[in-house]
Amino acid sequence: MPKNAPGFRNVPSPAGSKAGSVSARFIPREELGSYASWQPGAIDRRAAAPSPAPAAAAAGPDDADRQARVAAARQAGYQDGYRDGTAALESFKQSFASQATAQVGALLEGFDRQFAALDDRIAQAVASVAMQLAQQVLRSELQARPALVAQVASEAINSVMFSARHIAVQVHPLDLPLVAEGADEALKARGARLLPNAAVERGGVIVESDVGTVDARIATRWAQAAASLGTGQPWQTEDSKA
Repeated sequence: MPKNAPGFRNVPSPAGSKAGSVSARFIPREELGSYASWQPGAIDRRAAAPSPAPAAAAAGPDDADRQARVAAARQAGYQDGYRDGTAALESFKQSFASQATAQVGALLEGFDRQFAALDDRIAQAVASVAMQLAQQVLRSELQARPALVAQVASEAINSVMFSARHIAVQVHPLDLPLVAEGADEALKARGARLLPNAAVERGGVIVESDVGTVDARIATRWAQAAASLGTGQPWQTEDSKA
C-alpha cells in the first residue's frame, strides 16, 4: 500500500459482542471507496457485454462497387493514355520521316547539281586539253607531211558548185608548189587558177568563185571542229603562241 494512502480504521466491536477477527470485522461504507457489492449475475452480464465495434468495419456492397468503378476508371484511363500516346508517337514518326525525306531529297538534289556542274567543268577541261593536243598533233602532221595541203585544196575545189566560174585557189606561197603538184588534176578539171597569198596560214586554202567562197583555212576548220565538241577554243597560230 502506498505511504500516503489512507489506511483502514479499526472500529471497536459493539458492546456485548465477541471480539471478532480481522477478517470478520465490519468495514464502513466510506472506506469502501469505489468498491461495489457483488450481485448475482454480474459475471454473466460482464461476459455477455458486446465487444466494441472495430474502427474499420468490413467493406460492404457499396464499397466493393466503388472499388470496382475506380479500378475500371483506372483501366480505361490507362487504355486511353496508351492509345493517345501511340497515336502521338505514330504522328511524330510520320512527321519526322517526312522532314527527313525532304531534307535528304534536298541534299541529294544539291549533290546532283554539284556533280552536274563538276561534270560540265570536267568535260570542258577534257575538251580543252583534247583540243590543245589536237593542235599539237595537227601542227606536227603539217610539218611532217606538208603535202597534205594538196588534199585540202582538192577537197575545197570539189566542194564548189559545178556551175561556178572564175575559180581562184589561194594558198601560202610556200605551199604553192605542193598544191600545184598534188592537186593538179582538180585544178585542171575545174579550170581553177592557183594564186599565192601570204595571209593564208600554211596548210590552209581559200577558194573564191562567182558563186561564193570556200574558206578551208586551218583556223576556220578548227573553229567548226571546236564548236562540234562544245568548246570555243580558237586555233593558235605560231605568231599568237610567240
